[in-house]
Amino acid sequence: MRNLKLLKCLRSLELQSPGCPQCLSVRTDTGSLLIASQFSITEYDPRTGQVLNEVSLTAEDYLPEDGEGVLVGIQDLPEQESVCVATARGDVILYNLSTNQLECVGTVDSGLTAMSWSPDQELVTFCTGQETIILMTKDFEPITEVAIHQDEFGEGKFITVGWGKKETQFHGSEGKQAAQRKTADVQPALLWDDHRPRITWRGDGQLFAVSAICSQTGARKVRVWNRECILQATSEAINGLEQPLCWKPSGSLIASTQRHPNKHSVVFMEKNGLLHGDFTLPFAKDQAKVKELLWNSDSTVLAVWLEDMNPGDDVQLWTVGNYHWYLKQSLHFGRDPLKAPACVCWDPEKPLRLHLLSQGWASYTYDWGWCTDRSPGDDSQDSANVAVIDGDKVLVTTFRQCVVPPPMCSYELQLPAAVNLVTFHSQTQRTNELAALTADCRLHIYSQGVLTRKLQDKGTKNKSHLSIHSFLFLHGLETLIPFWGKNFVCGVISSQVQVEGHVISLCHSLKSDTLALQLEDGQIRRVHWGELKEWKDPTGYNVNFPLPCLHNALCTINGQVVTVNIVSLWCCLQVASNISSFVVYGEFLLLTTHAHTCRCLHLTTMSIRDLKAALSSEATQNDESVRKVERGSRIVTVVPQDTKLILQMPRGNLETIHHRALVLAQLRKWLDDLKFRDAFECMRKLRINLNLIYDHNPSVFLGNVETFLKQIDSTNYINLFLTELKEEDTTKTMYPCPMSAACQSASGSGGGGKKKVDTVCDALRSSMETFCLCILTSHVKKTTPELEVALQKVRELRGKNCTDEQNAASAEEALKYLLFLVNVNELYEHSLGTYDFDLVLMVAEKSQKDPKEYLPFLNMLKTLEPNYQRYTIDKHLKRYKKALHHLSKCGEEHFTEALNLVKDQRLYIEAMQLYPSDSPQHKVLSVAYAEHLMEQQQAEQAGLLLWRCGEMACALQAFVSCTSWRHALAVATHIPLPPEQLAQLARDLAGIKLLEVRRHTEAALLLEQYAKDCEEAISALIEGCAWEEALRLIYLYSRQDITETHLKPALLEGITNVAFLESQKALFTRHKNRLAVVREQKAKARLELIDAELYSEASSVLTGSRIGSKYSQSNSRISTRSSKNRRKAEGKKHSLKEGSPFEDIALLHALIQIIHEIHSLLKALVLFQFDMLASNLQAHYSELLQLMEKGIPEIWNEGLQQGQTLVREAEKYSIDFSFIVSSLFQKVTQCCPLTPYISHSIMAL
Repeated sequence: MRNLKLLKCLRSLELQSPGCPQCLSVRTDTGSLLIASQFSITEYDPRTGQVLNEVSLTAEDYLPEDGEGVLVGIQDLPEQESVCVATARGDVILYNLSTNQLECVGTVDSGLTAMSWSPDQELVTFCTGQETIILMTKDFEPITEVAIHQDEFGEGKFITVGWGKKETQFHGSEGKQAAQRKTADVQPALLWDDHRPRITWRGDGQLFAVSAICSQTGARKVRVWNRECILQATSEAINGLEQPLCWKPSGSLIASTQRHPNKHSVVFMEKNGLLHGDFTLPFAKDQAKVKELLWNSDSTVLAVWLEDMNPGDDVQLWTVGNYHWYLKQSLHFGRDPLKAPACVCWDPEKPLRLHLLSQGWASYTYDWGWCTDRSPGDDSQDSANVAVIDGDKVLVTTFRQCVVPPPMCSYELQLPAAVNLVTFHSQTQRTNELAALTADCRLHIYSQGVLTRKLQDKGTKNKSHLSIHSFLFLHGLETLIPFWGKNFVCGVISSQVQVEGHVISLCHSLKSDTLALQLEDGQIRRVHWGELKEWKDPTGYNVNFPLPCLHNALCTINGQVVTVNIVSLWCCLQVASNISSFVVYGEFLLLTTHAHTCRCLHLTTMSIRDLKAALSSEATQNDESVRKVERGSRIVTVVPQDTKLILQMPRGNLETIHHRALVLAQLRKWLDDLKFRDAFECMRKLRINLNLIYDHNPSVFLGNVETFLKQIDSTNYINLFLTELKEEDTTKTMYPCPMSAACQSASGSGGGGKKKVDTVCDALRSSMETFCLCILTSHVKKTTPELEVALQKVRELRGKNCTDEQNAASAEEALKYLLFLVNVNELYEHSLGTYDFDLVLMVAEKSQKDPKEYLPFLNMLKTLEPNYQRYTIDKHLKRYKKALHHLSKCGEEHFTEALNLVKDQRLYIEAMQLYPSDSPQHKVLSVAYAEHLMEQQQAEQAGLLLWRCGEMACALQAFVSCTSWRHALAVATHIPLPPEQLAQLARDLAGIKLLEVRRHTEAALLLEQYAKDCEEAISALIEGCAWEEALRLIYLYSRQDITETHLKPALLEGITNVAFLESQKALFTRHKNRLAVVREQKAKARLELIDAELYSEASSVLTGSRIGSKYSQSNSRISTRSSKNRRKAEGKKHSLKEGSPFEDIALLHALIQIIHEIHSLLKALVLFQFDMLASNLQAHYSELLQLMEKGIPEIWNEGLQQGQTLVREAEKYSIDFSFIVSSLFQKVTQCCPLTPYISHSIMAL
């Protein structure tokens, strides 16, 4: 739905030469024109108006001096820097542009009638006066010569498979007479036909076609030849076929013209010579003749050169879309013969540049561009009009009301002459008005399809229509029209402004009321009435586009009005280079790219550099600004205040899409304006998640629930909204809000701490009175479905209806709907939980259950006592807490059953709360609970519970089993036990329990105070290296003999720790180095985004990562293991095995123990005068402490955050991490200065 708009028209009257132009070619390297006349060859530059080269063809007798010479063709040869010219005499002349020399490279005695070079300029074809075709190389070496007229069809001759005769075949509505109808005789060519052959090549240079007069019939025939000049096909007999012939560069069709008895058509042939489509020219049969047809280089525009047309010659530009041919431009040249076109050709490099020479040597160069003429409004009054020029008609489509594919339209505007320009009014509320400029320079104003005014100003009457190539319909009837591309007329010839350069486009912004001009060199000018100013960016630099382009627009980015150009999407700087189309709509810039995507960018939320970054980056998963489109799609228009974006496919058909960014922006506007109905219908149609209605602004929604219900007013719609509710905040996940949008997070407001679904359901239910089914939905949809409440609502509906007949729902309908929402078996179970048998029967009857399944069970329940009945129901529904509650009310006779239920379901705490603490049932339950705790290896808690309920013997056994010796001795004293048994109990606790777990000090306390055995107590202290406490008891009980027999040997044995210190020193160094390697590996892995689960187990402890797979699995089940297994797992945590996940913490723990033991050992060695041994031990001890002190900064170098992570990891595995760290620091800082005092003061003695 695009029109051709004139960008620039260069007209030069300075070229003067004898004769008239006969042939025209364009130099591809310089863009100059090569013009051949009956006297000379001229190279002319239309941009500067200068003649670059000129050589006479009559000086060397190539053409006669009387001006009767005829040229049949001219071709620029860039590789040879020459021009090839063929004369009717038969001479082929090369004109060297660098040396300005002429050379005749060959002569045909019979003369030449046509010349055509292949597109690759490797071959040249000539038609001779003897009606033959000569094929030569680019060096003019003959390849072959064949006759034009051949009796054979060619190599592509059709094959008849013999499917019956013509007389026996079906002929449709024509009947049997069609079988006997004879083919009409082909009429000879018209008198005005010049009878000269025409040669045209296909774009790839593999085929060429020749149109010539058949010597037998006198009519034209078209023959297709291949590159070796072998005949491929001959056209069918076409009555009225005329001389124009042009092969479409894309290679699909050959264009020619045909005169019918009642019309004149442009016809298309395939390479096999068969007709394939046509279109009718808009004039009567004898009104004009077609001189030539010319395809542009990209096959998008077909130029039709008409001659002898009343009132003058004409050039028409036609385009095709969706299999319909549109007349886009009509160029009239008046009655003056000198103004009639003599040569017309397209530029080979720029597809939309047309060169034309008149009989009077006037040069015209037209630059065209594609544009979509759409109404610029952005309010709901604008109909989203798009105007398409089609000859003397303007096809207007109002996309707000309907989307119809071209060539259909909403309505047509019939004008008295061909239309060249169309524009819409740029004033708000009047954007549906249209102005059309016809080829006779008349301006027609239409409003809603009705002609309101026709203008032809005196100032424009004498101007050439070819110079009016752009205008804007602004305030009232004021227009802006550039004349000759250099002057502006403001209003209807009210004033004009001189412009330095050619103006190629105008653009206007409704919001800012800014007008901008673009010159041919890309410069931008801002227009104020009567004055032009340079366009500057915020930094003060002039805004210039690198390349001129017709498609420009004004938009506001960060409060600054900027110009946008489609060549590479420039906004003061280049932001993208792959743009195929764009449109500015309000706050949005919509564009399509060559990557087959459609982008919708919110300009108010980004700067120009943000725009560049957005277009250069890949789209994220929930990026609403990007969507895929069909290959080659272009934007036609956007429907204002709607969500429709109209795209046109390359073939011409239309597609309507609802771009997600446009949809969400419009939805947010509707929700802000409390237009819930419009928003809901749009979201329902376009499958937008309905959670957005609440998530956009929760507080506003909750404050306008009644408005929402009033606007929706549909049970189905409200139920749809409720069923789609979920806890996800769609404004953060699915539809992120733009930076400037006022979206309020659903998770941060409106709920008062409640979950979102529950909040919405409760809010809607409190305002719904007549929507019975919606009330049920609000109960069922809650996070914890309130099925019992919903069933009670159904029960209340039984026997009555809602007051509003429209929304009335009987109990049957409500129950049926509830069964639709909830599984029938689940609903049956919940109805049973209401203890209402009528409701249970009502649900069961609506289900597919067999009455034999549920009636006996219900009948049995009816016979039971109420509390026991409810107990039975709750037990059936596996609601054991409720069942226990009801069973406790059934009396003592059911206590055994209650006790079994408690044991089976482990409801000890709940059961103990149901019975008084002084009741026998409570004691039985306590004993049962204690037995359960013993099974769970929680003996201490079991002992406390047994002690509480008076079971002293069992409590003592429980305390002994868990080594809770204080509780055990307290219970034994409370029983009381005889002294002998109490002493034996103390010996058993000390020797069997405490010494096994290296609790020597506690064992010594039991042996001394309860067993009265001081010698065993001292032995236990010596074994535990508690030297000071052992000395105290030795002198307390006067057992100095033990000093020699036990204490000193133990001290000497402790000296072996020196070797252990050396090993631990090496182990500490190795672990520290390994820790550095592990951290380095983790840093690299973090950069590579490797998941923490893949890290080695050794690196996971001090880096805060998760523990390796087998250790994490094993330690996660520690709480359920036996005490033996727990001790084993606890031992693994302190294992010094290399590669263990806790080896570093275990090392620190071991070093702390060594520090403590050696500190006490040193004092004991000095006391008993083992000075040399103490000094040696102290030296190794100091080295170890210094090594640890130096290593602490290397180990703990990751800051507080890392430390907190380690603390959490340590707490997870029940390690006193803070004790380890504090002890380590304390020992290093306190013990290091202690040892020198011992060595210097005691050793000096």
